[in-house]
Amino acid sequence: MSFKLLALDLDGTLLRRDHTVDPRDIAAIAELQRAGVTVTIATGRLQSGSVGAARACAIEGLIACCEGSHLVELATNTTRVRHALPDDLSTLMREVVHAHGLSPFVFDAHGIHHDDTGHPFASYVATWSPNLRVLDRATPWQAAPLAAVAIGTPEAVEAAHALLRPHADRLFAVAFPVYSHPGQHAILVRAAGPTKGTALAQLCEAAGCTLADAVVVGDWLNDVPMFRAAGRSFAMGGVPASVADHATDQLVAPSGDGGGVAETIRRAWG
Repeated sequence: MSFKLLALDLDGTLLRRDHTVDPRDIAAIAELQRAGVTVTIATGRLQSGSVGAARACAIEGLIACCEGSHLVELATNTTRVRHALPDDLSTLMREVVHAHGLSPFVFDAHGIHHDDTGHPFASYVATWSPNLRVLDRATPWQAAPLAAVAIGTPEAVEAAHALLRPHADRLFAVAFPVYSHPGQHAILVRAAGPTKGTALAQLCEAAGCTLADAVVVGDWLNDVPMFRAAGRSFAMGGVPASVADHATDQLVAPSGDGGGVAETIRRAWG
């Protein structure tokens, strides 16, 4: 079958460890675009953290950011979909973060706001967006954010997570270690419902094709929903079985090394 859309994860997939795009992948994407295939992005990054990779690959159409919480048309900077944290849960997150001494980072499409407690973790959080702004401790929470990350000790993060779990019907929350800062964990929250799978359906609709017409490639657990939804899915080489087992194919190219997108295009389109 001739697939009509390719959706790309960024970190570890299109982006190498140094956050650049492999020339092999740029060339393969350009050839696919010339053949009339829509190439787009589905990422956990914010819009402001995605535009560099998009420009490198001449991607100007609709992309999905913040794991499907924000869909934006790059050429016109037009938001098509935005799922913000509900006001009451944003307030709850702020209270929980402060009560447990966590360092908060509040996400919106154009950047990340944090207070002075976040300085030690700023370079890590910049993965989501390079646009970081320091504000006083109350201000970052005033606007309805797309998402938030809070960092602290494993015990503090787990205690915060426990208070958020009862709201799982409306609030997606996941905790994880921050490997670049040993002894620190983080919790990420956003509105429940959006995933890369729901985003892929919207990207296909905008491109005038079906999910069966879509090829996706990624390397982590947040890519699994789009693996399950797409007509064909590729997991980067060396990823955990909990990721790879949900893809139809596994690549030879390792996550973070580059070349995986070119391999995907070669195997899916010939």
